Amino acid sequence: MSGLPSHVEIKEEGPREGFQIESGDIPTERKIELIEALAETGLKTIQIVSFVNPKRVPGMADADSVAAGFRPKEGVNYMALWLNDKVFRRALSYDKLYLEGKLTLYASDAFLLRNQNRTQKQQIEAQPELIRLYQEHNVPVRTGFITAAFGCNFEGDVRTAKVVSLVSDLRRVASDHGEALKLIGLADTMAWANPESIKRIVGAVQDANPDIALSLHLHNTRGLGLANAYAGLQMGVRHFDAAVGGLGGCPFGKHRGAAGNIATEDFVLMCHEMGIETGVDLEKLIDCAVLAEEIVGHPLPGAVKTGGSLNNLRARITGENN
Repeated sequence: MSGLPSHVEIKEEGPREGFQIESGDIPTERKIELIEALAETGLKTIQIVSFVNPKRVPGMADADSVAAGFRPKEGVNYMALWLNDKVFRRALSYDKLYLEGKLTLYASDAFLLRNQNRTQKQQIEAQPELIRLYQEHNVPVRTGFITAAFGCNFEGDVRTAKVVSLVSDLRRVASDHGEALKLIGLADTMAWANPESIKRIVGAVQDANPDIALSLHLHNTRGLGLANAYAGLQMGVRHFDAAVGGLGGCPFGKHRGAAGNIATEDFVLMCHEMGIETGVDLEKLIDCAVLAEEIVGHPLPGAVKTGGSLNNLRARITGENN
């Protein structure tokens, strides 16, 4: 299909996004089991843990045990999430983790205060110190990220101009300290986006920043995740976050349970059916989605793990007709 990218890059976030929000006590070894299975699918980037306060996020209380215990596969980048310099130093102690500096601003002042207990001014002022910390440890600063870029349960709609301005702030802060961002992530943290708002905001950011790549982090809480991903593809976006089985969500953004990223296997099937390469073995990924559902002990929203891939159906039909 013309106008769509020929290939996409997927960052798998299920082990972090999913296990941080699950209410049940999931054994560390089962988390590691899923991480190692995902590494066999062709996925090249997997976010496996979040180094956060276990009192606020009990599901990540064993983050150190997970980071120490998994067996890395060559060619796969295993990433962690951190929110401040103290926990970044925890991540530094694990040679198996791929560390990349990320600068983060929030399109919602209310969510920023709730999540980080900071004002927008304080969040911007915190970024230079973060850059210096990354530079001190030779960690490349490549990514900027705008949280709640499409709307917020605590503040409402987000102005397009504000998102564009925040992207400019990120790039300016990075440049002022000798860094050049290569990728800007836009997150629909609480599932306010629709295909038209994706096109509007992505288009505005692209117009103001034609020299930088964009990524999308989409939630499927209201059922628009794949439609929004398709809108992003139409805008030429090639970088997407996803979570196997549709695991995850943000524990600080809950409103009747704001959980569920786009399911990696559903997104991969959509891409493959449209001729977009992902580098992922869909059948192995479906097995991982089934495994994830077994581990959490309740149904997950991903559809392809139940419906199966069309390639298997095509093979069966061809066999029957022959």
